[in-house]
Amino acid sequence: MREFGNFRTMEYRDGALRLIDQRRLPTEEVYVECRTEEEVAEAIRSMAVRGAPAIGVAAAYGMAIAARRAAEGSPGEQREALERAAALLAGTRPTAVNLFWAIERMRAASRESRSSGLKLADELLALAEEMHREDLAICRRIGDIGADLLPADVSLLTHCNAGALATAGYGTATGVIRSGFRSGKVRQVFVDETRPFLQGARLTAWELCRDGIPVVLITDSMAAYCMRLGKVGAVVVGADRVAANGDVANKIGTYGLAILAREHGVPFYVAAPISTIDLETPQGGDIPIEERPAQEVRTIGGRMIAPEGVEVFNPAFDVTPARLVDALITERGVVRLARGERLESLFASPEGR
Repeated sequence: MREFGNFRTMEYRDGALRLIDQRRLPTEEVYVECRTEEEVAEAIRSMAVRGAPAIGVAAAYGMAIAARRAAEGSPGEQREALERAAALLAGTRPTAVNLFWAIERMRAASRESRSSGLKLADELLALAEEMHREDLAICRRIGDIGADLLPADVSLLTHCNAGALATAGYGTATGVIRSGFRSGKVRQVFVDETRPFLQGARLTAWELCRDGIPVVLITDSMAAYCMRLGKVGAVVVGADRVAANGDVANKIGTYGLAILAREHGVPFYVAAPISTIDLETPQGGDIPIEERPAQEVRTIGGRMIAPEGVEVFNPAFDVTPARLVDALITERGVVRLARGERLESLFASPEGR
């Protein structure tokens, strides 16, 4: 088995951030090149790149690109260009906290550096590349820790895409699947379509098929019946933001799956890096929820499936209460939120629990 397909979610090469265009998958494997911070921002906004960790790393590269483009100006002009880039990138997707974490890390490095011009640009590019490597290592560790929680010969259900495409590589929830399959624990994976953008059908199924992991594609509305039939042994999903009390914002439909899992006695796991935890947001109700364009619901693949002009409510995310999350799986260990364990334990030491 290839460990995570034979594609790159992103890479920086020859002055450009090269991104696999996730809007075109699975029928076309094409890449977009971003040579300006505006192009990086548009790639994030339009979901050419998506998934909280991937968005964060892409934004870091966007900041590095901005620093290089302004390197010939005065130090003050370069700093102003970085602040403009930070504001531009921060305005693309409001829910994924990794975006703001990555931008602030780049801003802090810029403020602390005594360099300017090309030297500062090189320093920021090195930091973006370091964040890229860190994310890959973190996802591998999340995958291995999560796999230890799984029973033998389990069939999993996952929602949306929390795989290599949603991160710098390997994946969070899909990382748990990959590690579990490699260790012989995961028998097959049920993937729901994840309307309206179909990230499950288009992206997760594509990734797992490339890895040779048995996949069963279902519609979102089939999850309850699959659990009722005993076909699902555990649910594992990713997260875009985890509030201080453990409430989890993730792709719309996650909350419903958590309720279904509780009703059927199926463990519900969330896999996410520490950078997704936002201790400044007290609870899930305080998380800003992005609303996407109505045409995403009115159409599939550009074809109308609803009356033109019909009113649409299209939140991109929902919030799952901590009490429904059996375990939050991070690179520093596991917090069993449904048992009342608190996130603070993950920050007690550099290595966590």
